[in-house]
Amino acid sequence: MNILAIGPHPDDIEFGCAPILLKEIRKGNRVNMLILSRGESGTAGSPDVREHESRKAAACMGAAIDFLDLGGDCHFEHTPANAFKIAAFIRRSQPDIVITPHPDQNQHPDHVVAARLTRDACRFARYGGVAELLDQPVHFIKSLFFYHITQHLSRPDLIIDISDVEAAWEEVMKCHETQLKNKSYLELQTTAARLLGLTIGVEYAAGLYLSDPLRLESISEIQLSSRNF
Repeated sequence: MNILAIGPHPDDIEFGCAPILLKEIRKGNRVNMLILSRGESGTAGSPDVREHESRKAAACMGAAIDFLDLGGDCHFEHTPANAFKIAAFIRRSQPDIVITPHPDQNQHPDHVVAARLTRDACRFARYGGVAELLDQPVHFIKSLFFYHITQHLSRPDLIIDISDVEAAWEEVMKCHETQLKNKSYLELQTTAARLLGLTIGVEYAAGLYLSDPLRLESISEIQLSSRNF
């Protein structure tokens, strides 16, 4: 399985969905992280330092990493041209699953724009007649999922037990030293994961949100309810 995780800024993937990716990597699946800026407008850490932290985190996870320029931090625009850039990367990397931030309004406008661009790009990647993409073969992804970064009280559509990778997740987040000095993100994220885990009877959990309904052959494919009856 080939999984593409998209982050608007350095650290978004690591704080938002890294434990889910760590579990997939441990299963032998390939994970590629695509970062859409270098944190150019951030207060803590220069773009070079932020990029270095992301590369260090990717190495810690065992994931590949690439950067894509969409105009820089705080300058994302929801345009076909930007979606085509992401679609071209999707065609080159050919992921089965794409994970991107949730499109609902949240603490950073780039998150919302990145989500909408990714959703468009997944569709554009499968259209054979897009002139800007003719140099790459069309590609159909299987699933698009969304992750929240700091919306901790929302209710996910999918809840994943991450207890076995929580310690490794902390090490990944620690790679972003500049951001941990700015706010207690590590404690914030792990506390939220602990709370979500308690709701399903495990130590730690992380959530994803559906872009479209999941398709099953039969309901017997579902092994366990998150309510843990």
